[in-house]
Amino acid sequence: MALRILATQPNPELMRLPWDLPLEEWGEEHVIPLPRGLSRHVVRFVRVGTHTCAVKETDELIARREYHLLRDLRKIGMPTVVPQAVVTGRKDRDGEWLPSALVTRHLRFSLPYRALFSRGMRADSLPSLMDALVVLLVRLHLSGFYWGDVSLSNALFRRSAGEFAAYLVDAETGELKPSLSDQQRHYDLTVARENVYGELLDLQAGELLEQHIDPAEVVELLGERYSALWDEVTGEEEFHADETWRIERWMERLNNLGFDIEELDIVAEPEGSRVRLQPRVVEAGHHSRELRTLTGLDTEEAQARRMLNDIARYTAHLGLGQEKREVAAHRWLTDIYEPLVAMIPRNLRGRLEPAEVYHEVLVHRWFLSERAGHEVDIFETARDYIDAVLSGKPDEVLATAVDDPDVLMAE
Repeated sequence: MALRILATQPNPELMRLPWDLPLEEWGEEHVIPLPRGLSRHVVRFVRVGTHTCAVKETDELIARREYHLLRDLRKIGMPTVVPQAVVTGRKDRDGEWLPSALVTRHLRFSLPYRALFSRGMRADSLPSLMDALVVLLVRLHLSGFYWGDVSLSNALFRRSAGEFAAYLVDAETGELKPSLSDQQRHYDLTVARENVYGELLDLQAGELLEQHIDPAEVVELLGERYSALWDEVTGEEEFHADETWRIERWMERLNNLGFDIEELDIVAEPEGSRVRLQPRVVEAGHHSRELRTLTGLDTEEAQARRMLNDIARYTAHLGLGQEKREVAAHRWLTDIYEPLVAMIPRNLRGRLEPAEVYHEVLVHRWFLSERAGHEVDIFETARDYIDAVLSGKPDEVLATAVDDPDVLMAE
């Protein structure tokens, strides 16, 4: 059987990779030294033209199944890595068969959990990391996806306005169904507790996690957060017929969690005195969709929420209340956001993605204003932040000869 490459977007550069060598033997001319998570397979980051991809050696059937499963999850809007190709029919120079390979696009500005702790992530950020995993798990369960191997190792994390957003990176054990039973969800949660407990113990053994942190308490928190969020987005609400205002408050609560309700099932009791309602379709990403509609910016959910608040503040400050919201958002984009992002020097554009830089500038302005006793100009704040804070941060995006620093800001 000849070498075969099944790809979503055919890239001739894939053919240039040394598929006749085991992945462990690929050299520096192809492999990029990015931080990797723990994996039962051999995984390497490689250059594919102007892109960076992760290549994982595995069985052909497993690679094909995961490739199609990731494609299906992407089609329904789930936060996963992007499947690029499946490579089969590999043989070495002696004619011996080599494992097949799954190729996925590297998720820019993302890090495995061990890399976050290796870079000195504080213990008080651990709940945010658990929340990101919980939100990912709830979103996947709502879509009918059974993960089968929930863990920090099988996710990637991106910063999102001081919090984190989690992405599914390994779907090898997963199944996509019309819906999940409570038993399937609970099993996934049990696996999550066991895996995360072991991962936290491993971090402590490597002196990457403070010894006073109790992994048992953390996994208990994970279970509590999952149950609370699941109940919030799927639970049934009951109220008196003259308390319809509670529907708006309930929907606002879900919006604040980042979820939209597309359909409600409202049932009036026979007596007419009480009403029961239950969400039928719950879609995540409320604030990021709203920001994208207003400005075209594609950000994480918490970043979008922060920017929408800043747009509202900017609108009020300039007295633009009578203008259409789209007009005010466009003025904010062209007068504030884009000029501020353009201030970032080319050599610092790999430190954080633009939306996260903007969030940190807003936080920095609060501290500077508190110290000065008056509100500090946003661009003055940005200059101070770039010099005092951003310049001292490590790169969180790939910086190689094939990457244009201006492109780093645009993607």
